[in-house]
Amino acid sequence: MRNFDLMIIGTGSGNSVIGPEHDGWDIAVVERGPFGGTCLNVGCIPSKMFVYAAEMAELAADSERLGVRTRFDGADWPAIRDRVFGRIDPIAEGGRAYREDLPNVTVYSGSGRFVGPKQVAVGDEVITADRIVVAAGGRPTVPPVPGLADSGYHTSDTIMRLDDLPGRLLVIGAGYIAAELGGVMGAFGSKVTFLLRGDTFLRREDHDISTRFTAAYARRFDVRMHTRLLEVNRDGDEVVVSMIGEDGSQVELRGDQLLVATGRRPNTDQLDVAAAGIAVDSRGFIVTDPQLRTNTEGVWALGDITNPVQLKHVANHEARVVRHNLTNPDNPANVDHRFIPHAVFGYPQIASVGLTERECRRQGIPYVSHVQPYGAAAYGWAMEDTDSVAKVIAHSETRRLLGAHIIGPQSPTLIQQLIQGMHFDLTVDQMAGGQYYIHPALPEVVEQALLEL
Repeated sequence: MRNFDLMIIGTGSGNSVIGPEHDGWDIAVVERGPFGGTCLNVGCIPSKMFVYAAEMAELAADSERLGVRTRFDGADWPAIRDRVFGRIDPIAEGGRAYREDLPNVTVYSGSGRFVGPKQVAVGDEVITADRIVVAAGGRPTVPPVPGLADSGYHTSDTIMRLDDLPGRLLVIGAGYIAAELGGVMGAFGSKVTFLLRGDTFLRREDHDISTRFTAAYARRFDVRMHTRLLEVNRDGDEVVVSMIGEDGSQVELRGDQLLVATGRRPNTDQLDVAAAGIAVDSRGFIVTDPQLRTNTEGVWALGDITNPVQLKHVANHEARVVRHNLTNPDNPANVDHRFIPHAVFGYPQIASVGLTERECRRQGIPYVSHVQPYGAAAYGWAMEDTDSVAKVIAHSETRRLLGAHIIGPQSPTLIQQLIQGMHFDLTVDQMAGGQYYIHPALPEVVEQALLEL
């Protein structure tokens, strides 16, 4: 059994744990798929490349109201797809080649699974290490609907590599993956039908944001609410979904492709972490302390396999913490998960950080809030924007910002200054009055929202 100084399982953010300070270490890297993990290969990078192209299609189709005669004449799906993966695939291949060329790194291609404390089997070989970093990510969940497994459905792992743009796309789900990928297909010309279990998209967002987003998608797409899936079948080239609709009647929907986007789960079961004595919570996520150590001595975990928010910028932060702690055991760093922002790159875009108004009420926190329309600022007025808003929530006594939620163009960029203000413990009054806001730029929406508090 070969022993290493360090073993890393997974090459998403886990790949960045290795640095020049480890040049003298004997390192094993275990990866069953392309290098780069979820984000690079099937997640945020390719999806946002599709999103950007889809935004161009949306803008071309929606500029007549501004007096600009543009139109959308359709999308060359193979060209769009090949542009995306023609850039991404070489990066993944190059990442593997780079690691394989390092004299102190041994790459094991295949699925790893624990067979004992600090012992991992890859194929027929068992390896061990003094230190192990588990960064094996997660995978899409699939609901137990009769017939679904044999229907030829797609998830976010496969939908972006379709040979052709589907004329009719059925989407099961109402979260960010469903909203983004379904919205992309719709922008390119697919007739998209969303099947929602409840009555809103993005139910974890602040109510003022999720209701606006739901209304926007209901105007553009066929949105079926309060659905209960009965069965999924394949009828020739069509996928057939049988369900109970909102009015209680049985409905049959047909499409060319089916996207299942009902969440993601950690890969702890496939790794058999129990064999190593590694503790997990009720949802299967590895339990870690603030230094990202597991309960098993010498084993750390980071990213989607341990953090239910499953965001790349969180995994990157955690990778930096683990990298520091591996080489600085006497001066360890802790993770800082106080103000984790997220964004949804639909059309419209959403960005959020901190508490929602619903969470403030549930926790009994005294607060004040304000919803500021884009159209009240000069640039929003120039855009003829009547739907987008920025919502801010502050503690009514300490005047600290508790949460910020923006829906509309550039929202993931506009929210960054609010994240920074929260991190540096500024009051909303300091954020609003302690700096210049360029007139007539869109950040004035944020300024006006803060001033209203």
